[in-house]
Amino acid sequence: MRKKLLCMLTALLALALVLTGCGSTEGAQGSAEKVRLMVWSPSEDQSKDSGEWLQTCCEQFAQLHPEWDITFVYGVADEATAASTVSQDPSASADVFLFANDTLTTLTDAGALAKIGGKYADEILATNSAALTDSLTLDDYLYGVPFTTNTWFMYYDKSVFSEEDVKNLDTMLEKGVVSFPFTNSWYLPAFYFGNGCTLFGDGTQEELGADFGGENAVEVTNYLIDLYNNPNFVVDADGSGMAGLRDGSINAIFTGSWDAASIQEILGDNMGVAALPTYTLNGEQKQMYAYAGSKAIGVNSHSKYMVQAIQLAIYLGSAEAQQLHYELRNVIPCNTELLADPAIAGDELVAAQNDTFDSTSVLQPFVASMNNCWTPVENLGKGIRNGTITHENAAEQTAAMNDAMNSNGIS
Repeated sequence: MRKKLLCMLTALLALALVLTGCGSTEGAQGSAEKVRLMVWSPSEDQSKDSGEWLQTCCEQFAQLHPEWDITFVYGVADEATAASTVSQDPSASADVFLFANDTLTTLTDAGALAKIGGKYADEILATNSAALTDSLTLDDYLYGVPFTTNTWFMYYDKSVFSEEDVKNLDTMLEKGVVSFPFTNSWYLPAFYFGNGCTLFGDGTQEELGADFGGENAVEVTNYLIDLYNNPNFVVDADGSGMAGLRDGSINAIFTGSWDAASIQEILGDNMGVAALPTYTLNGEQKQMYAYAGSKAIGVNSHSKYMVQAIQLAIYLGSAEAQQLHYELRNVIPCNTELLADPAIAGDELVAAQNDTFDSTSVLQPFVASMNNCWTPVENLGKGIRNGTITHENAAEQTAAMNDAMNSNGIS
C-alpha cells in the first residue's frame, strides 16, 4: 500500500512539473540544442521597407525546428562581394551567406564553401533545372542552393513597339529609340555570341581560350560601329538609359529584374518585358545571347553547426522562401514547382528572365582566365564610342581585343 501511494505521489509531482513548465519534455526549450548561426545577405533582404525577408525566413525555420534553440546573428554582404570577404577569413565569416555563382571558384579555391550532397543535393536537383544546378557545380560537386537566375533582358514601351517589333533589334530602331550598355562588358558580348564566337569552348574548357578574333567577330565589330552611329541608338551608361526612359527620349533598355520596380513606376501599363531580340547581320537573323548565372545560398565549410547551416540554406532556397522573396522584393523564383504556378508563370517579368536563361543566354564561365576578358571587351566598346575604332581598322582592333582576352594582361 505504501509503495503504491509513493508511486501515485511521484506521478502527480511529475504532472505538476510539466504543467508549470518546470519539467523536461521532448522538444521543450530546456532540452533544445543551443545553436548560433551567423547569416549574411544584401541589406535589402533585411530592410523593414522591403519586408525583412531574411529575418522572416529565419524565424520560420526556427519554428520548424523546436529541437534547436537558434540564435541568429545577421550581417550585410551582397551576393557580388560576399565571396571576397568569406574567402579571406572563412573562420570569422557567416555560417550561411548569399553569393553569385561567378564567384564560385574564389570560394572553392579558399576552401570556404561546403559541398552539398546526399538527400540535400537530391532535393535541389529535383526542384531546379539542370542548367541552373550546372551553374553551381564544379568538379561534379554541388556548392549552393539556387534562389534565382541572374541575367538581363529587354524592357520596352508598349505604346511604341509591338510584340512583333521587339523580336528584332533593327526593326525596333526603325520605330523608336533603343538604349544599350554598349561599354559594359557584361552586355556587349551578346552580339559576338550571336555570330558564333565562344569563350573557353563550352565555358569550362579553359585551355581553349577566347575565340573572339575570327572573321565572324570582325563582322560583329563592323555591325556595332553601324549600330553606334544609328541616330535611334543611345549608349546606356551611368543611368542614362533609365533617365531617358523617364523623360520619354528612350523607348527600350536592357537590364535585369533589379530595375523592374523603377521601370514599372515610369511606364505603368505600357511596360513590356521580353527575352533578347535577334539582330540583322549581313541580311541574316542572329540571336543575341546574354551572360547568365545564378544567385545561391552557400554554407561556410568552417561552420560549427554544419547540419543546421545546410538545412537553413535549403530552407532559404525552398519554394516557400522564394515565394516570399518574389512577393517582397520581386526576386524572380527558379524553383520548378513555383514556376508551374499559373499566377507566377503568367508574370511577363518571370517569363522574360527565365526565357532568357533557358533559350537566349550563355552560362558565364567561371574559369580563372575569364578575368582577362572583361577589360578588352569594355575597351572595344569605348573605342567605337570615341571614334578610334572604325570600319577601316575593325579587323585589326578585333584581333587586338582577342589577343588581350587570351593574355594575362592587356598589351
